[in-house]
Amino acid sequence: MSVKKETRLRRARKARLKMRELESVRLCVYRSSQHIYAQVISADGAQVLASASTLDKALRDDATGNVDAAKKVGQLVAERAKAAGVTKVAFDRSGFKYHGRVKALADAAREGGLEF
Repeated sequence: MSVKKETRLRRARKARLKMRELESVRLCVYRSSQHIYAQVISADGAQVLASASTLDKALRDDATGNVDAAKKVGQLVAERAKAAGVTKVAFDRSGFKYHGRVKALADAAREGGLEF
């Protein structure tokens, strides 16, 4: 594993331990070069309450690796989380920097009604 990936995973582990300590529902984001994925995970980490990604049929037709696609995923995951009864989450960015697609997803989820 590359040093860059190891340091990202170390940052992610540290944040996840804090979220588990606070027992908060988390919005977990994973970003690859072509797609972006978001899941709302229960406080104990046992259940996925809502999820959305650029692999969904509604979002797959357009470009999937840009900021616009991330905004659509953020809106969709917020809509699905509210349908599952979740309004307050902790943002788990999985060690990725808070800019670009990760930031766009977070802003869209906030606009969709989720509180961070």
